[in-house]
Amino acid sequence: MTDSTTSTVPDAGWDLTDLASKLSTNNQKNQLKAIEQLADAGGDGLTVLQEFLLERRGTPPNSVDGRAYQVLRTSTQPGAAEFLQAQFPSGLVATESDRQIDYNRLQQLLANQEFQAADKLTLELLCQLAGTAAVQRKWLYFTDVDTFPKTDLLSVDSLWRLYSGDKFGFSVQREIWLGVGKNWDKMWPKIGWKKGNNWTRYPQEFTWDLSAPKGHLPLSNQLRGVRTIEKLLSHPAWV
Repeated sequence: MTDSTTSTVPDAGWDLTDLASKLSTNNQKNQLKAIEQLADAGGDGLTVLQEFLLERRGTPPNSVDGRAYQVLRTSTQPGAAEFLQAQFPSGLVATESDRQIDYNRLQQLLANQEFQAADKLTLELLCQLAGTAAVQRKWLYFTDVDTFPKTDLLSVDSLWRLYSGDKFGFSVQREIWLGVGKNWDKMWPKIGWKKGNNWTRYPQEFTWDLSAPKGHLPLSNQLRGVRTIEKLLSHPAWV
């Protein structure tokens, strides 16, 4: 750590040494709280976040890393944008693809919490995985999912989880689905896709921010029945 972590910002009253130590714990709740306080602490607080991300480099990023990255990405403080461009030009995750698909645009949308645009792009990327016919029709047959490489599904899922605080993603939806005994009637209201007897209307009734229920996104062909999402949640990628 640099000297900035041993100073205190008088106006805000933040003890940067204490906040930096909280970032190093395994308590996610405390880590996330520390990130928000560091964001409020100005330039010195952002320096702590930059050093935290550098120290974490080489380890699989988690939702705490994702939140630290998002704070730096949205900051107007001098040097924040330059730091990210120099150290993490494509985002926190170097995604892999067995089909040579570029997931960088999806990463940027999710990092910006532009969840509606990211959801639309996710379907487009899944159609690319499925092939030319799916790209042309702009939606998936459930049989298309069988052709999806594990690597690509894991890449897409990791981005959704990373930048949503583990709130969104196919694997999150799978956990909920298994938790209700694979009962779709219990699943839909739990993730906000149905209320009573009424399906949630696309797009105006869906929630495109983190106030949404856990597992609310991505929609994964939601308007075309259960078979596609069942295939997605049963894919060998999650086993």
